Amino acid sequence: MLAPVNTNKVNLLGFDKKGLEAFFVELGEKPFRATQILKWLYQEDVTDFEQMTNLSKSLRQYLQEHCCITPPEISVAQQASDGTRKWALQMSCGNRVETVFIPEENRGTLCVSSQVGCALACTFCSTAQQGFNRNLSTAEIIGQLYVAQRELGKSRRITNVVMMGMGEPLLNFDNVVAAMRLMMDDFAYGLSKRRVTISTSGVVPAMYRLTQECDVSLAVSLHAVNDELRNILVPINQKYPLKELLAACRDNVEHSPRKCITFEYVMLAGINDSVAEAKALLRLLKDIPSKMNLIPFNPFPNSLYQCSSPEAIDRFRAVLHNAGMVTTVRKTRGEDIDAACGQLVGKVNDKSRRAEKLKLASSSNVPRI
Repeated sequence: MLAPVNTNKVNLLGFDKKGLEAFFVELGEKPFRATQILKWLYQEDVTDFEQMTNLSKSLRQYLQEHCCITPPEISVAQQASDGTRKWALQMSCGNRVETVFIPEENRGTLCVSSQVGCALACTFCSTAQQGFNRNLSTAEIIGQLYVAQRELGKSRRITNVVMMGMGEPLLNFDNVVAAMRLMMDDFAYGLSKRRVTISTSGVVPAMYRLTQECDVSLAVSLHAVNDELRNILVPINQKYPLKELLAACRDNVEHSPRKCITFEYVMLAGINDSVAEAKALLRLLKDIPSKMNLIPFNPFPNSLYQCSSPEAIDRFRAVLHNAGMVTTVRKTRGEDIDAACGQLVGKVNDKSRRAEKLKLASSSNVPRI
């Protein structure tokens, strides 16, 4: 059991390298202390300041008195029949978020949350039903990776991180970017920028800012080929319609010519899964280097939709594949512990009564193309 957070102490998990350098300079120390601390925390797994032997005795004493290294606490741990692992992590204020590890033969992917709940109200997503509570801090975001790697031990390494858990990462920009910088820092986790992916539903101004400030892989939750349908499935489209979203995607790849955008497309029976829509998707993305990730819908209580049939998904995939677009169908993982895509709901009370609103909306007709 982890000790409660001492709110009078500074949690060093909350700093990326630049932040740590500023912290130590303010103390009158040299900036290289930041590198030493990063290596102790993330490479040596040392949390006792007294064991950080390359720090001066006076600095170790100061850190002991004024700082702490406090990751989130595991509230519930589950393992699915396919090896997927999910942790409900409790933050110091009592909020919980969910983090999922997906093992594969040649890699291990951690799905990380960025917010408690989500404000975007995508109608096919279970997390959307609970409403929005708050942003996670940098310490709470990187803490998910810290806890997961400790739990996995030396038997499994986390090789990829996807910011695809609870919340919209780009609405928590500063904390998410600081955490991703730690993930990629050679003195911390040292992950390749191609192995750190941020997923967005289309917060266009933040997409442009991300392109300028942090070179990571970008995934975009698309799910529809016109504004009429996307306004319903992904309501932020009403603020940033497809034309603006795709312009931001083009800007992203133009700044890194070898990059392509991964587009995510949830397969909803009778809504967005026809051959005609697959052809429209090709036209929509014709000038954007793209990979397509088709996601079979995971039903949840009061959900408005059903998953497309395997035959419909295969027809849709074939249209894209035959046109030369790299297309994968996401394999459903961790379904027996509610860890599959779109199923992360945590333990947060719904303060927005969104579940009621979605249930009432189920009687409405959802237009299709």
